[in-house]
Amino acid sequence: MSKNIVFVINKSEITAGTRGGSLGPEAIMAAARKKGSTIFQNAQFEKIEDQNFLLDSPTKYPFGKRIDGLLSIYDQLNFKIDSVLKQNSFPLILAADHGSAGGTISGIKTAYPEKKLGVIWIDAHADIHTPFTTPSGNMHGMPLATSLNIDNKDCQINDVDEETVAYWEKLKNIGGINPKINPEDLIYIAVRDTEDQENFILNKLGIENISVDFVSKYGSKSTIEKAFDYLQHCDMIYVSFDVDSMDPDLTSLGTGTPVPNGISPEIAKELMIGFAENPKTVCIEIVEVNPCLDEKENTMAEVTLDILEAVVTTVKRK
Repeated sequence: MSKNIVFVINKSEITAGTRGGSLGPEAIMAAARKKGSTIFQNAQFEKIEDQNFLLDSPTKYPFGKRIDGLLSIYDQLNFKIDSVLKQNSFPLILAADHGSAGGTISGIKTAYPEKKLGVIWIDAHADIHTPFTTPSGNMHGMPLATSLNIDNKDCQINDVDEETVAYWEKLKNIGGINPKINPEDLIYIAVRDTEDQENFILNKLGIENISVDFVSKYGSKSTIEKAFDYLQHCDMIYVSFDVDSMDPDLTSLGTGTPVPNGISPEIAKELMIGFAENPKTVCIEIVEVNPCLDEKENTMAEVTLDILEAVVTTVKRK
């Protein structure tokens, strides 16, 4: 039976440190039009009301930049993803930055509170900082900490004000379920750029990372099998794909925080097809295309479109 896909478009870029990610979803659509792709033809869309106006003023929260706006994004995603899943449709999120992914996770858990959710996080970064440990204050480095309900005060470097702490607690408790996932429910792929505070919590919690070296040596099939074996105890799976997981030399610099020595676009496509094929996979998110930073015109969006087309085809035939 063909699975109905709902594209959830989230142009909020308030959690990133660079500007232009809000144009990412449209850049992918522009690439589709240029290619003559029909991927968005007659598609069903849901849109998140962004909070990008907050970027026009200084933030009040240096250790959780624009955390007030992020709470709104989490609320909206919690409602939208819950609604799409309860319609027996497949949410496919195109988001400006990765900071909102905690809201996606909340929505999945709200729809299926009794089911155990596994997360496959394909990214150059661990995104497990907190306001207490962040060196930048940018909240696209914190979404998994909200889902895991961690503060990592063992590595605290910031004296966080009470208002930021209050917002942080609200983020962690969106949907009334806390934590949404446990450390054994999360597996990374291609993470290779982390800070000491993150390394501490990753080692403490024993979170698994399938390295780029493993992917390159053993290939996509073994990587897919390893990820699913690791999460076999989970009832459902969410796949979060940050385009900076790919090698910028093989794609472009069209993303907020590119990191050398990533996976190839071909491998990324194979991985995403394999993850989309699994009947446990209930939601996929693609993030961080930034055409303003692309030194090769719209190459990152074009590469991402190729992956997205493969995902859509795979989901529809499930």
